[in-house]
Amino acid sequence: MPAAGSLPTMEQPVSELDLIRWSEALAGIARTGLGFTESLYERERYEEVLKVAADIRVAATDGCPPGPEIVSEWVSSVGSGVAGYVTPKVAVGAVVGNDRGEILLLQRGDSGLWLYPTGWADIGYSASEVAVKEVAEETGILAEPVRLIGVLDGQRFGSRSLPFYSVVFQLRALGGELAPHPLEARRVGWFSRDALPEPLAGPERWVDLAFAAIGGEPLEPLFDPPRSETWRRGAG
Repeated sequence: MPAAGSLPTMEQPVSELDLIRWSEALAGIARTGLGFTESLYERERYEEVLKVAADIRVAATDGCPPGPEIVSEWVSSVGSGVAGYVTPKVAVGAVVGNDRGEILLLQRGDSGLWLYPTGWADIGYSASEVAVKEVAEETGILAEPVRLIGVLDGQRFGSRSLPFYSVVFQLRALGGELAPHPLEARRVGWFSRDALPEPLAGPERWVDLAFAAIGGEPLEPLFDPPRSETWRRGAG
């Protein structure tokens, strides 16, 4: 047992992703509070929480905007009532296979990483419709949905940007010609399991699952299991 008055040591050091997650969680709570409260006192307290969250974000990320800029951006996004309830955004991903058992990948224009087509959900479309649309827009390939592969937490996926959930579908290629989107994709192509391009985005999270789906294996939709202690170190 630790000596009286001392703190127990953490099993793992605090990572950049830990700090980003804590920062975004605090900011989400504070912005939601601002969206619902009419008390000037409470607004001041929530704005102080945003400043702390911004300090954590700046400490975590190289090249991050100054804290006051981050706070200003967060405050400008606050709505009123239900519209002000801050939740993760929704992205839709598409694992597309062809008759040769290859996967459709694109090299993202922003990061240079290779990944299956993915994009933010658009209002007026179902999730599967977004998947079809993103594949066509980003790669030039026409495809149809086959099944839901999973719903993943972007932060557990390693995302350092906005908190989001990714809804991932398997699609089957129907036709079209490879044509990378001029802004969103540097290159696109079909790749076999043993000839994947580099660098890949988080391959340990999706490569095996994607090729199992393309190969027709029976799969239950994947989701991130609950952590036993969500906010404690070493909880997964």
